[in-house]
Amino acid sequence: MDIGQAKQRVDELKQWIEIQNHAYYVLDQPQVSDQEYDQKLRELVLLEEQFPSLVTNDSPTQRVGAEPLPFFNKVKHQEPMLSLGNAFNETDLREFDQRVRKALQVDHVHYVCELKIDGLAVAARYEDGVYTLGATRGDGETGEEITQNLKTIHSLPLRLKESISLEVRGEAYMPKEQFLRLNQQRAERGEPLLANPRNAGAGSLRQLDPKLAAERKLDIFIYAAVLPVEQQATIQSHSQLLDRLEKWGFKVNPCHEKVTDIEGVLRFVEKWQAKRTELPYEIDGIVIKVDRLEWRQRMGNTAKSPRWAIAYKFPAELVETILIDIELNVGRTGVVTPIALLTPVQLAGTTVKRASLHNEDMIREKGLLLGDHVVIKKAGDIIPEVVKVNKEKRTGDERPFVMPTHCPECQSELVRIEGEVALRCQSPDCPAQLIEGLIHFVSRPAMNIEGLGEKVVRQLFQAGLIHDVADLYSLKEEELLALERMGERSVEKLLQAIQTSKSNSLERLLFGLGIRFVGAKGAKILAQKFETMDQLRNATYEQLIVIDEIGPKMAESVQLYFQQEKVKDLLMRLEKVGLNVTYTGPKLSLKEHELTDKRVVLTGTLEKLTRKEATERLEALGAKVTGTVSKKTDLLVAGANAGSKRKKAEQLEITIWDETKLLEMLEKK
Repeated sequence: MDIGQAKQRVDELKQWIEIQNHAYYVLDQPQVSDQEYDQKLRELVLLEEQFPSLVTNDSPTQRVGAEPLPFFNKVKHQEPMLSLGNAFNETDLREFDQRVRKALQVDHVHYVCELKIDGLAVAARYEDGVYTLGATRGDGETGEEITQNLKTIHSLPLRLKESISLEVRGEAYMPKEQFLRLNQQRAERGEPLLANPRNAGAGSLRQLDPKLAAERKLDIFIYAAVLPVEQQATIQSHSQLLDRLEKWGFKVNPCHEKVTDIEGVLRFVEKWQAKRTELPYEIDGIVIKVDRLEWRQRMGNTAKSPRWAIAYKFPAELVETILIDIELNVGRTGVVTPIALLTPVQLAGTTVKRASLHNEDMIREKGLLLGDHVVIKKAGDIIPEVVKVNKEKRTGDERPFVMPTHCPECQSELVRIEGEVALRCQSPDCPAQLIEGLIHFVSRPAMNIEGLGEKVVRQLFQAGLIHDVADLYSLKEEELLALERMGERSVEKLLQAIQTSKSNSLERLLFGLGIRFVGAKGAKILAQKFETMDQLRNATYEQLIVIDEIGPKMAESVQLYFQQEKVKDLLMRLEKVGLNVTYTGPKLSLKEHELTDKRVVLTGTLEKLTRKEATERLEALGAKVTGTVSKKTDLLVAGANAGSKRKKAEQLEITIWDETKLLEMLEKK
């Protein structure tokens, strides 16, 4: 077979396989046996191995997952992926309908109701009908590129049935059956179980190894698109768009419905609230959208959400179970949190065995006794919470819980600091605090050391290889290889990630050290102001307190932290192993700029800068970027689709700039 014949056969096989994939994964109507499908796929693999030049990005063989990525690139969405406003009851929905009809000055509005899939919002881009890029929602304007991971979802077409260029939006999710199968496999391997399908699905796409995403067998529903100009004229409504998406080859949730008024919306909500458990995937509500696209344009968006859509959130499911015991969890700062141990019960699609009780006062306020029947719910369908006690079911065998006086991890005496409700362990050698501190240090907002998750940190600590954060930089290859489930590849990647973290800017190190009251923003302010660790640790209380946004508590905490001998020794060790202790981010302007000390609010969509970039450049000039327009606001920067903030700024006669004016002033010396 020459290359011409091979190309013809490869094209035939690719087309045949994509047709079968669409029938199986999208239509749920298999047309051929698994054996025939596997034979054709194997033939394609062999031909591509024999003629590598015939391998293309849209080949079905490329769904298995590429090599692991070193990091995620950033992707700016063609249009912002806005979040939705929430409704929690019938009154909220009727008020939404009234706002819509008032804004449009009409008596009746047709809506499209869709199931709100509990998954990860993603965008997929196509050029001339071929899949080219995938991204997470991110902050709505900029997401993380997950092209290879998204490609592993078989229901997402790699080539459309029409050669069009567009960006579609959808919800990637893990089916319930696949979630149960995956947890069963993890249990058999002795691995921690995944909390719920949403986290499992999102975690599969937001990790650097596409092969792992391929193994997770995710699915996707497409529900929106940024249309090319030539298509905009032919599609007048959302219901028409959904039909067109299906014709192009996308998987659209079949359980959507066009209704003629708010009464139809309420019937749809009632129907699916009762039937949600029958679905093969998790939903946490209903999305309601104005059907007519022209009306959507007239209504526009606020800075965060469209005015023409709303998400009805199902009320939290309540179930009753038994409080078996209460255990204590010691956090990074020594705060001791009581945890309710419960008789396992199904709640919102997951098995719940534990729930937070926050503090000793809550136990007392709720009148909890060990052995009580308690009602629990998931706050936001995520965090289990004890709501109340069913005292009518008490038998007299229940017993009170006595809060221990000593730390369950290190046996140090627990203290309650004046003005706080929480008990604290103040021992600097408490193993629980040390482990939590290490987990915080390596986390994404801090030193961002890939491969050092909670499980690995605990493994290293228990093996005696690390005691504090400086020990991370002395780990040796042979020590790591001796640990369970540590192969050469993972060890090599881990050591490289640790080495890479040495060059982080000072604010990441400051946040990672876990100085009390110093969050990520406070760490950046301190790093920008003092620029080096030496200058910061020698700063006086007076020098700290005069900084805007550094209050007395933070100033005092920073002073006390650097006075500790143990901290002085730790910082010396970190510098000795080569950690950067200098701020390398955008510098604060040393001379006065027109924007220095101005309170600035950003709103709408910026074209040339992301919201984060604009904020960093403004702050580098000494401006203070806030999220709310008030009498104290000096300047509003309004991008496209600026909403209520612009109106309020106009009412208050606040200066308003567009992005062009902002860029001009940012460049001004």
